[in-house]
Amino acid sequence: MEYAIAVFDVGKTNKKLLIYDRDLNILNSTYRVFPTIDRDGVELEDVESVEAWLREQLRIFAAKYPIKVLTVTTHGASFVCVGKDGLPAVPVLSYTFEPGEAFHEEFYRAVGDRDELQRTTATLELKALINPGKGLFFAQQRYPAEFANVRTILFYPQYWGFRLTGEIAADYTYVGCHTYLWDFAAATWSAVADRLGVRDLLPRRIGGPWEILGRVTPEVAEATGLDPSTVVTLGLHDSNSSLLPHLIKRTGSFVLNSTGTWCVAMHPVEKVTFAPDEIGKAVFYNISPLGKPVKTSILMGGHEFEVYSDLLKKICTRTAFPSFNREIYERIIREKRLFILPGVVAGSGQFPHSKPRVVENGTVYPLKELHQGKKIPDFMKDFETGYAVLNLSLALQTRVALERVGLGPGVKLFTEGGFRNNADYNALVSSCFPRSPHFLTNVREATSFGAALVSRLAVEGGTLADLAHTFEIEDREVDAVEFEGLEEYSKAFFEIL
Repeated sequence: MEYAIAVFDVGKTNKKLLIYDRDLNILNSTYRVFPTIDRDGVELEDVESVEAWLREQLRIFAAKYPIKVLTVTTHGASFVCVGKDGLPAVPVLSYTFEPGEAFHEEFYRAVGDRDELQRTTATLELKALINPGKGLFFAQQRYPAEFANVRTILFYPQYWGFRLTGEIAADYTYVGCHTYLWDFAAATWSAVADRLGVRDLLPRRIGGPWEILGRVTPEVAEATGLDPSTVVTLGLHDSNSSLLPHLIKRTGSFVLNSTGTWCVAMHPVEKVTFAPDEIGKAVFYNISPLGKPVKTSILMGGHEFEVYSDLLKKICTRTAFPSFNREIYERIIREKRLFILPGVVAGSGQFPHSKPRVVENGTVYPLKELHQGKKIPDFMKDFETGYAVLNLSLALQTRVALERVGLGPGVKLFTEGGFRNNADYNALVSSCFPRSPHFLTNVREATSFGAALVSRLAVEGGTLADLAHTFEIEDREVDAVEFEGLEEYSKAFFEIL
C-alpha cells in the first residue's frame, strides 16, 4: 500500500473515523455517539471526550495502516473560542440550544437588519444557535469573563486541525456556511464580525480545503503513533464535502438533494443573487470546495419523517413501511382532506412559522397532543394512509426547497442519502418536476468520501479533474409517475399552512 488516508467525519450525532487507501476504497471505520452536555441549562459539546476518543482510534489505526494525511469534515454552525493554552476558553456551544425569542431580537438590534444581512452575508435567519454569529453573541453575553480570555476563534473543522497541528486557519466552505460572519461580495469578514468585535480573533489565513494546515505535533505523533510527517488539511464543511464528488463528475446544471436529518438542496451557480421574494425565505448560499457559490435551501425532512413515522408505528403497532400504492395516493389527492403540516422543530425549514399539526376534514390535531395520545385522527389509525399523507407532506416541502434553489425545466435532480430508498417520496418529487430528469444516486459515505478526495489532492497535487477517473457514481433514473390533481392538493396544503 502506498499510503492511507484518515478522515475524521464529525456529525452532530455520530463521530466517525474512516481509513481510505490511495484508490479511495474504505479500509476500516469506527464511530461513536457523544451526547450533548447540559451545564447550567445550556447545551454543550463534549469536545474533551471526543478528542480522547479520536486519539485512541488514531492510535489503533496508525498501528495497522500507513496514514499519511488526515482531513476533518464537520457539521455546520459550530466554533470553538480558544484560549492561550490552546484549549476552549468558553464552553463549546451546541447549535441546537435555543436561547429564546428575546435573544434573537437582541442579536439583530445589535448587528443589523435581517434582510440586509441576508443580502450581504448570504445567510438566512435560523433559530437556536445555527448561525455561528448568534453563537458568538450568546457566548459573549453568557460567559463574559471567559470570553475575555479568548485568543482565537476557530470553526469546527479547523479546531480539530489545530488540536492536531497547533496551526490556525479557516477554510472558505465553512466561513460561508450561514455564519453571518462572511461578506460574499467583499470576500472578507463581514460587518457582523466588526459589530461583535471579533474580527481580530478570527483567523487571518483563509484557504481551500485541500491546502495543508500543517504536520501533526510531536506530542500528537507520540500519543497516536502517527508518523511525524503526517499532514492535516484545512478541512471542510460536511454538506460541501458530500457535494464535491458531484462537482468533479457532473456537467451541466444540476441540483443535489442530499437527504438525512437535514435535507439540503444544493445548486452550484456562478454568482450570489437573491430575487426580491427570496429575502426572508429559507434560501441562502454556501461556498463550494471550488470556491464558487452554491444556492442552498434546507428542511429537517428526515427528522419530520422519523417523528411522524414513529407515531404511526406506535398507533398502528406496525414496524415495516408499506410498498408504494398508487391508489391510496390518488384517493388522498382527490379528496384533499388529509394533511400533515411542517414545523416539528420550531423556526426551521421552508415554513418557519408553521405549527406542527395534522388536519383531517378541517379538524386540527397539534403534534404535541398526538404525542400525548389525547385524540388521534382516524386516518392515522390506518398505516398505509398515514404513511402516504406523510410522504405527500415531505414531497411538497421538498418541492418548495428545490424551487427556491432554481430547479426548473432541463435542470437535473439527484437525490442521495436516506430518502433515496423511499420509493413513495421519490415518485412524488418526480411528479412535481415532470420536466426535470430525476436520478437516485449513491456515493458510499458521501461526506467522508469528499474529504478523502481532498486528502489525496493535498498529498499528490494536481487538479480535481485529475481525480474524475478514480471513481464512479451510480445513477438510477426515477420512473415518471403522474398524479392527477396533485396541483389542487398542493394548493389546499399551502392554503392551510
